[in-house]
Amino acid sequence: MSVVVFIEVKNKVNKTALEAVSYGSKLGPVTVITFGAASEEALSELGNYGAENIWVSRKITENNDQLITRLVTSAVEKANAEFVILAQDQTGKAVGPRIAAKLSAGHVSGAIDLPDTSNGFVVKTNVYSGKAIAHVAVHSANKVISILPNSVAPVENKVTAAVSDFDADLGEGAIKIKELKSQGEGIPLPEAELVVSAGRGLKGPENWGIVEDLAGSLGATTACSRPVADIGWRPHHEHVGQTGIAIRPNLYIAAGISGAIQHLAGVNGSKVIVVINTDAEAPFFKAADYGIIGDAFEVLPRLTEAINKFKASQN
Repeated sequence: MSVVVFIEVKNKVNKTALEAVSYGSKLGPVTVITFGAASEEALSELGNYGAENIWVSRKITENNDQLITRLVTSAVEKANAEFVILAQDQTGKAVGPRIAAKLSAGHVSGAIDLPDTSNGFVVKTNVYSGKAIAHVAVHSANKVISILPNSVAPVENKVTAAVSDFDADLGEGAIKIKELKSQGEGIPLPEAELVVSAGRGLKGPENWGIVEDLAGSLGATTACSRPVADIGWRPHHEHVGQTGIAIRPNLYIAAGISGAIQHLAGVNGSKVIVVINTDAEAPFFKAADYGIIGDAFEVLPRLTEAINKFKASQN
């Protein structure tokens, strides 16, 4: 049973790519399909996690969902693969169902564990915004599985990876991308293991320095609640929640966020939640592992100072 793993590679191989390759290697020999101008050196790292073949299309230079769907289905046909594995990120959400439809395959969206094959083929996923777990049985010959980031840790399984160009004719896509805007440097939210977030309790965009300072001391990614993004204090790609980005970091620090159900739905997969709020009755405290009743303008700088002192003492 062979496996095709679709990944995106920018300047380097990211964690979600390693998760997908490692996951796929547990199901069978892995062929990675990707696109763009990634270096052979960067791609070869995937061999440390089980990728035996790495096919690169130089004909796709941007995230065009139609062309990526054709690319993956062509790779499946060439590799005679049973499984398609990809990350449950923005691209994965867009192309996973398309690939499944093209292959007449069962599609499991947001897997959080390896399949259970003791009695058929069953995959565990989160449902109802993380409030419950579903065990999804897949009976089709082909199977498409997208993995929720930070759910399945990558495990090394070293093989020698062969990198080659993939020259299938993909045609022209009806979708035309007119403009791409960079989200800046740093770890993208779906991959972040540490996240510092804030809401309207910060009172204005001019006060976000204390959030960025704490994130900088931790090596964390910054995020925000939906109202903050809607009123333009922070960019929309930082919005976490049910209508934004769902995240599963090891640590989520939320300052000045009340914790409405829509916000909780996007962050309740976090391993540890720390809530800072002046309102002792804020609903977020019920979901928190640790709660601090206090003013973010006092608490965040003191946390940053304490972390910096601790780091200095370790040198």
